[in-house]
Amino acid sequence: MNHSLVVATSNRGKLEELRALFVGLPVRVHTLDEACAKRPVIVEDGATFAENAAKKARIVAGVSMMLTLADDSGLEVDALNGVPGVRSARFAHERATDAENNAALIAALAALPDAVATSPLTARFRCVLALVDPYAIDAEPILIEGRCEGTVTRTPRGSGGFGYDPLFVVDGTDKTMAELTEAEKNTMSHRARAFAALRPVLEGVIARRNEVIARVERG
Repeated sequence: MNHSLVVATSNRGKLEELRALFVGLPVRVHTLDEACAKRPVIVEDGATFAENAAKKARIVAGVSMMLTLADDSGLEVDALNGVPGVRSARFAHERATDAENNAALIAALAALPDAVATSPLTARFRCVLALVDPYAIDAEPILIEGRCEGTVTRTPRGSGGFGYDPLFVVDGTDKTMAELTEAEKNTMSHRARAFAALRPVLEGVIARRNEVIARVERG
């Protein structure tokens, strides 16, 4: 039995990455537009990735009444005290494009003192996934985090991915995230690691749903 699940994101890159990670699971993945007659307005005003992911998942699950998976993620640069962090998608301004955010990050790196800028600029991508089953007894979000460590560069490389991928060199490789193949990214990325941890949890949620459906059918 396939279960409907909506991915609570308007970011096409995130949606496509998550679709690929769902392969082999008994779910039909829906977009926000497919699941909601009117797309809900969600203000991402949380102080953490977890707060934002949980908020998105709760709201969309309440509107769609489907299993809902939300993602909040971003880049943390140690030399910038964790910036851009939760404002990664809005670093340049509220409606910034990927190119504008990358330019803003390069400018922030250029403004660092020479002693800092010439040392390895350690950073990480962080992702928090929030899963909500609106028919569960408590319907509280299940939160799972994934991380990918690396460094940032001022020279973009690669044409794959989205966001800050061209500026992030993955630990243990000489490639930016944008230079990885789709298969490589789907094992190394922060989102892939979070989903790998979430997968058995989601399988458990689906198994419980199937048990309830079977009991109802037996009368």
